Amino acid sequence: MSVGTKSNQQTGIRDQVAIYRQRGWYCVPLRPRSKSPSRRDWTNLRLAPDVFPDNCNVGIILGEPSGWLVGVDLDCPEAIELADQYLPPTSAITGRPSSPKSHRWYIAANAATEKHQDPTDGSMIVELRSTGGQTVVGPSIHPDGEPYDILDTEPATVPAPMLAACVKALADAVIVKRGVPAPIKQPLTKTRSTIESDVEARAIAYIAAMPPAISGSGGHSQTYAAATVLVHGFGLEPDRALAILAAEYNPRCSPPWSDRELQHKINQAATKPHDRPFGWLRDEGPIEPIGETVDLSGFMAKPAVVSFKARTSSSKFGDNVDPGRLPERLFNVPGFVRRVMDFSLANAPYPNIGLAFCGAMALQSYLAGRKVCTAGDLRTNIYLLALAGSGTGKEFPRKVNSQVLFQIGESRALGDKFASGEGIQDCLARSNKMLFQNDEMDGVLRQINLDRDSSRESIPNILLTLYTSAGDVYPLRVKANQKEANHVDQPHLTLFGTATPQYFYESLSKRMLANGFFARLNIIDVGKRGKGQTPGSARNLPDSILDVAKWWTDFHPSGGNFMQLYPKPATVLFAPDAEAAITELRHQTEVEYDKADDVGDEVARAAWSRTCEHAKKLALIYACSENHEKPLITLDAVRWASEFSLHQTRRQLYLASVHVAENPFHKECLKFKKRLAEREGFMMPRRELMRSMTLKASDFDQVVQTLIQQEEIESVSIQTKTKPAAGYRLITVPELPSQTVRKSVSETVDDSDVSAVETTDPTEKRSNLSGLSVSATDGFADGS
Repeated sequence: MSVGTKSNQQTGIRDQVAIYRQRGWYCVPLRPRSKSPSRRDWTNLRLAPDVFPDNCNVGIILGEPSGWLVGVDLDCPEAIELADQYLPPTSAITGRPSSPKSHRWYIAANAATEKHQDPTDGSMIVELRSTGGQTVVGPSIHPDGEPYDILDTEPATVPAPMLAACVKALADAVIVKRGVPAPIKQPLTKTRSTIESDVEARAIAYIAAMPPAISGSGGHSQTYAAATVLVHGFGLEPDRALAILAAEYNPRCSPPWSDRELQHKINQAATKPHDRPFGWLRDEGPIEPIGETVDLSGFMAKPAVVSFKARTSSSKFGDNVDPGRLPERLFNVPGFVRRVMDFSLANAPYPNIGLAFCGAMALQSYLAGRKVCTAGDLRTNIYLLALAGSGTGKEFPRKVNSQVLFQIGESRALGDKFASGEGIQDCLARSNKMLFQNDEMDGVLRQINLDRDSSRESIPNILLTLYTSAGDVYPLRVKANQKEANHVDQPHLTLFGTATPQYFYESLSKRMLANGFFARLNIIDVGKRGKGQTPGSARNLPDSILDVAKWWTDFHPSGGNFMQLYPKPATVLFAPDAEAAITELRHQTEVEYDKADDVGDEVARAAWSRTCEHAKKLALIYACSENHEKPLITLDAVRWASEFSLHQTRRQLYLASVHVAENPFHKECLKFKKRLAEREGFMMPRRELMRSMTLKASDFDQVVQTLIQQEEIESVSIQTKTKPAAGYRLITVPELPSQTVRKSVSETVDDSDVSAVETTDPTEKRSNLSGLSVSATDGFADGS
């Protein structure tokens, strides 16, 4: 519903809160018929739906806790009237009968709260609300007795800088409409009538005629040229230039740039010297008509030095764009997985949603193992690696899984440490399917680098072979005095491993990233541990979890206990629109694979070759969790799985570009940048850097000059306790495991220095999958 036309009075509070929670949004209870939270600590609350009182109002917690859901509150009639002209389009619009369409909703990563008031009387015009704020939604009741609309449509995803610029432009337009003199920036429109008179519209037309940035085809130079056109050619303010670049140019790029990268291009365009005078396009009058080719021959001069960032983006390790940690909304899998997660989060001493997700997904993967498959014979076996430091709370989800298997009589299938590859085989000989929960994955990952001969009996190679043998016959090793080899028909192994982030990053190498085992890992960076709470017992499992787990134990698709040795799994079908969506994802990943293959990028080729397979497995687990008795892979399952797997692939390639050295000299450059990234302000005196790098002076200077030419660092003067000292500051900040720098709502940051703030959840990139959901019917096909 996009407009407040639905009656909410019959909707139960707790039922609706549960729906909001399923969509990845946290809610806070408000006082009845009020906008005020009932508790002072509401910003820290992450409440389950069943604790909400019957007569309370409901507010959605905005910003980072809810996957960067933000709201634009239109506080005056003029703002509501002009909103369509200035704000990005979104189908998520709510209000109440006397103030319809007064709230617009978006997903805008790293957006900050901004308030715009009338300069004459201080009245509020429009407010962008994000982290630290909440907004009332249906089925709440206004103090005047009017019902609020329920937010039941999907908010549009927009870049945060663009949204902030549009909100500011709307506020300026309201001020002018009221007759108060103020500068006004026009909305981002492309109407023919304004092109000849409006500078911004002319700039938009010019940008529309410029070629988009394509990875591997000089994309950095093309984007820099577009930024220079806006900032220097048309003389636009940097914030307006960034908004236009993000809204009008970036969507045509393949792949799109992150907000941070666009900001960097704008900063370069504003500070670097240029051959033409400032405003040369603005002052030359109307530009060429839209559709004609713009001559950029004198503008697109090739840079003398190709930066490391450009090299990694176009040739090695795919595209150097950081998707950030997995968005919290992608941890939401309905049904059994969600119930196991909620139990872990409610009872763990330090709840962590990422760890709870990994544990619940591993449990569902194991339970459905050897029971179901896709039409292409993909199984539910997945390997999950949670990056979690000490004290994060990784033990509790493992305890939950152990208790579930113990209470349904399958504790024999639990595995802990990996003694050896042979030991894994011995476990499978006793139980045809296993759930390994390993807290020492650092050593397994390092073994990939040490195993120069690719020994068949190494743990990673055994795990890789088992992964690919889930639908085949797996021969076990021949032991002494054994006449013939045993085998396992369709072995199933689910892995839930954890690793310390620091050791994980240190273990990354090109060899590891090209290894088939690594390409099949789902790596979840769980972040910091949650706030402490009074813990419950992992043994007190609710019947809703145990009943489903027991159902899977007793489920034999094609017959009795004989099927435990030679199973014939039931086929879970794709709904027609889901089949079309997964085909679209396959085509998308094949394009990326071909790009990697053309440039000989072994790492990107390995990553993209498994993306669609990952998505199909995840969609199968989603279907089993959502409806264990009649699973069907729906469009919702494919959309979720596609976004999840695409994010995983992009994250893997970004980590490669930042942490994996192509040669010894490149390794020293990465080490240099990491030293700076670990320091406050990303700065360090030259003398201290030389001591930490342990390089010869000549080698050290060569690293410095290379990074300066590649615009990765800059020379600065650093004030020490005694006197100023020469040093260096990092311009492009790589993400490190110890790095937790964030921009709070209350902080003021100089826009000209974007490297002062490191964000950990950049604007999410969604798979462009289309289609409508279908109702769940019996998704099993004849398994015989």
